[in-house]
Amino acid sequence: MVKYYCCAGLLKSTWDQVCVAFWQRYPNPYSNHVLTEDIIFREVTPTNCLISRRLLTKTSRAPRWMERYLPKQMASSAYIIEDSIVDPKRRTMTTLTWNISHARLMSVEERCEYRINPENGGWTEIKREAWISSCVYGLTRAVQEFGLARFKTSVTKTMKGFEYVLAKMQGETPSRTLAETATERARETALAAKEKAKDLASHAQKKQYV
Repeated sequence: MVKYYCCAGLLKSTWDQVCVAFWQRYPNPYSNHVLTEDIIFREVTPTNCLISRRLLTKTSRAPRWMERYLPKQMASSAYIIEDSIVDPKRRTMTTLTWNISHARLMSVEERCEYRINPENGGWTEIKREAWISSCVYGLTRAVQEFGLARFKTSVTKTMKGFEYVLAKMQGETPSRTLAETATERARETALAAKEKAKDLASHAQKKQYV
């Protein structure tokens, strides 16, 4: 059994900008789990399509119940192959990614197609498909559900990362990450609490002298 998932996304940037951002999207605040990226093959076809293959190394913390099935050195990292083809004539970019680490435990294949949005030529739409499978007897469904939940979370981070890189490319100030926002709010809360404590201490001192 293979679990299939499909979703659509929209980036409010031109197809050309998205293609450029695709090669520049690491690192960004939403992709701290991506450790390395290496191009292992690249060529331009007679029809001017750009074909590339990259090897990505990512941190991939497995749940505790899954760690028993993995070698210790593989429980916290994963190697991903990413194939891509950019077709400037059809104005499409298609990517196919799959994991080569502990694939018998869980295999995740993803296919994305980036094309110009038919309703707005300045925007880019993304069709994303995923196939999640497992060969672990008795745990297939649990592994697939875990893989699907992680994939959905990854998609959200991927889109935010894309938007961040595109904003920087266009000379805009990227929207702050959730961590940055939370840190600033915590700092403001702490400062407000400190000021309130000072006021209370000041009032307490005044009462002693009254």
